[in-house]
Amino acid sequence: MYDAIVVGARCAGAPTAMLLARAGYRVLLLDKAPSGTDTLSTHLIHQPGVAALARWGLLDSLRASGCPPLDRVVYEVADIRLEGCARGVEGQREAFAPRRHVLDALLAEAAAAAGVEVRHHCRVTGLLRDSSGRVVGVEAMSGEHSFTERTHLVIGADGMRSTVARLAQAPYTVEDPRLTCAYYTYWADVPATLELYESPGSWVAAVATNDAATLVLAYFPQSRFEEVRTDARRAYLEQIRTTAPGLYERLAGREPLERLRGTGDQRNFFRQAAGPGWVLVGDAGHHKDSITARGISDAFLQADALARRLEGRLGGDPAGLDAALRDFAKERDEVLTPGYESTLGVAQLTPHEQRLSLLRAVQTDAELTAIYFDMVAGIETAGALYTPKLLALL
Repeated sequence: MYDAIVVGARCAGAPTAMLLARAGYRVLLLDKAPSGTDTLSTHLIHQPGVAALARWGLLDSLRASGCPPLDRVVYEVADIRLEGCARGVEGQREAFAPRRHVLDALLAEAAAAAGVEVRHHCRVTGLLRDSSGRVVGVEAMSGEHSFTERTHLVIGADGMRSTVARLAQAPYTVEDPRLTCAYYTYWADVPATLELYESPGSWVAAVATNDAATLVLAYFPQSRFEEVRTDARRAYLEQIRTTAPGLYERLAGREPLERLRGTGDQRNFFRQAAGPGWVLVGDAGHHKDSITARGISDAFLQADALARRLEGRLGGDPAGLDAALRDFAKERDEVLTPGYESTLGVAQLTPHEQRLSLLRAVQTDAELTAIYFDMVAGIETAGALYTPKLLALL
């Protein structure tokens, strides 16, 4: 009998399992993929996520992987150029953008070191329920072998297309249309820290990652997906050329290190976070367009919040556990809704003149620029920017 079974061993599930094991619980972590595999991702860990890694004692391991710190941001839109660094949180001013096969392996290894039983190549096929309908375990397959395990709580951390969410019949509580499609690959000898370029109908980003490579992403309106996918390489390079010509020149004459990857399936939703004997964390319960790169940091936030809410609640009174899950669900929605709404705004790919006027004022002052980059990182909301200094400039 496990105190918790976590399904999904990436950036939501592995830290959740790790934190519960550190709290003394018996935890099983299942993932259908082999250890150390890659996945679609913007890679970026904003400063709140970096602060979480530092609290968990894992930041030094990330640094040791060779992933470079991102201590400078450049953002260009229209006639505006912002350059600087966020003020940060908990002393962390740098961001990082590790390859996912590096980050996810690091997190799974930390879970195992905390005492979590980690099993890869395991695919969940069903949920066990008691006579009241409460979830009490999982049915799963490992290769051709089927097995069942019982638990006080099943935690679905298995991504946007979550099997646990489907089996638990977790309804959508908020759902918005897809807004963008995105393509990316990696380039060598293209120096960058974190660069963001915006124009009507386009968003381009470049970010340094492991192995001296630079990840370059191009975003398009969802309405162009069928057109773009017919010749994705041409569309990708043209989007960079027209939106970030200086970056395009740095790519000239070079070939990407890996194949072009992309998706038009960037869903925007909240699902019901929990029910009797089950809870969702990370993209399983809440997903938004990747254009603001909040997914990893938000996954870490949810892992922290759930572990805190579950303290002393696993293995005891089911009513107390259900109350803790309701508290987690309320906290999740309150904390993540502002970022969800701002992401939907950015993903419209329509720079409005009101925002451009504000940014023209911001770019004249280093302190205001730092506050703006705090907003980009999810440290501050828009209200923090409206200081007396900004109001005097407007």
